[in-house]
Amino acid sequence: MAAQTTLEHPVRQTPGPADGPAATPPKASAWDRIRAGVLSRPALVVAYLWIALVLVSAFAPQLFTAYDPLTQDTGNRFLQPSAEHLFGTDQYGRDQFARTVHGTAQSLQAAVVAVLIGLIVGSAIGLIAGALRGVTDTIVMRVVDIMLAVPSLIVSLAIVTALGRGTINIAIAIGINSVATFARLMRSEVLKVRALPYVEAAAFAGHGFGHRLLRHIVPNASGSVLAAATMDIGTAILGVAALSFLGFGAPPPTPEWGALVADGRAYLTQQWWLSTLPGIVIVCSVLAVYRIGRSVNQGRTNVVG
Repeated sequence: MAAQTTLEHPVRQTPGPADGPAATPPKASAWDRIRAGVLSRPALVVAYLWIALVLVSAFAPQLFTAYDPLTQDTGNRFLQPSAEHLFGTDQYGRDQFARTVHGTAQSLQAAVVAVLIGLIVGSAIGLIAGALRGVTDTIVMRVVDIMLAVPSLIVSLAIVTALGRGTINIAIAIGINSVATFARLMRSEVLKVRALPYVEAAAFAGHGFGHRLLRHIVPNASGSVLAAATMDIGTAILGVAALSFLGFGAPPPTPEWGALVADGRAYLTQQWWLSTLPGIVIVCSVLAVYRIGRSVNQGRTNVVG
């Protein structure tokens, strides 16, 4: 009887989500995606904004300041930072913010040239060592080991002393000093990529070593090297600033970041802004480059993974 009652009076169920088509979540707008990206990685966004400001100031410094970085005004010596002079004035009355902005081009140019020298020369050496192997690989890597064993600042000082002072000579010295790092990295990537199955399959298919090198090995080995070059720009900025601080940069009164810090060290106890504010610009630039480089490296790792 109970079963019959159940059949005669079926229980009506309320249709749920499974009874109909699945609800499609609304598409996020472009603004929502941008806002989500900013909120998830605010430090990276700040780093990109800072580097954008640095690049603009390098190519168009007049957009940030109307003061001439070389004009002296002895009546306005050692003015503290204010709305009129954001970084104050130095011992000659020159606007320190204008000198910092105009010095961006010198420092950034030297850092980029240094990285390009290390990247091109070091990658070529590492590629030759990893491709030929054998005796060539052994000789090249022993030379690289010797270069890495000597402190980088000593090597840079020796090279720039031989070449003479100047921004380009500083860039050459730092670039030569970074050749060993790029050579070791490129060699390791070449050895790793040439052992992958698809490269070996190309060999079994009858493709020559030159074809495999240009078609498969170099494109796939260069990703890590380029990511490392992005982060090396920060190291190059520090190296350029250090050598300029020691007096090997452009002759005065040409503004450079490291030279600005050096000029204010004699007045650090009273006029703290002369060295501190350009130093903060250097630190922020290096940190921003490192953050962007780390993001590029992580993105490449995730793609490969």
